[in-house]
Amino acid sequence: IALMTGLAFTKFSQPTAKVVFSQIATISHHNGIPTLMFRAANQRHNQIIEAEVKVYLMRDEVSSEGEYMRRFHLLDLLRSQTPRFTLTWTVMHSIDENSPLWGATAESLTKTRAMLVVSFNGIDETVSSSLHAPYSYAASDILWGHRFADIIDRSPEGHQYVDFARFHEAIPVEGVESDS
Repeated sequence: IALMTGLAFTKFSQPTAKVVFSQIATISHHNGIPTLMFRAANQRHNQIIEAEVKVYLMRDEVSSEGEYMRRFHLLDLLRSQTPRFTLTWTVMHSIDENSPLWGATAESLTKTRAMLVVSFNGIDETVSSSLHAPYSYAASDILWGHRFADIIDRSPEGHQYVDFARFHEAIPVEGVESDS
């Protein structure tokens, strides 16, 4: 009985990540550069420390010899780590000549069955356990020429807060077509 109780306690005491990702990713200009962006939010009542995110572009490619393969490309992020993940995080990848997304279009991503694979890792501040949260975006989940709606508001008393009702919303912007 003690062994079964210990196993049950271990199973139910494991922390769950409770990290939510925006349902869409966007591409718009950030500091004049086309940038891929998506949001993550911590829905825990405590902080996640040493949080890290990695993003991979997975797509079908054909080599110069005509060999078909599914390739993974690690995307360079503007910030891939944070010492404390408390509320939200907008993950960003600049689309420049070194990016695997350079020259891509919505149509080319669909044709190559492209997908963004997200891997989030961190440590639960309270129990010091590792947390993992995977997510993925299909090519159809990426909105070109959009940016995320602002989610920071002020109360009548002047306090800032996050409005999660608009967490998944994006608005159209000028200047970014469906190609980089």
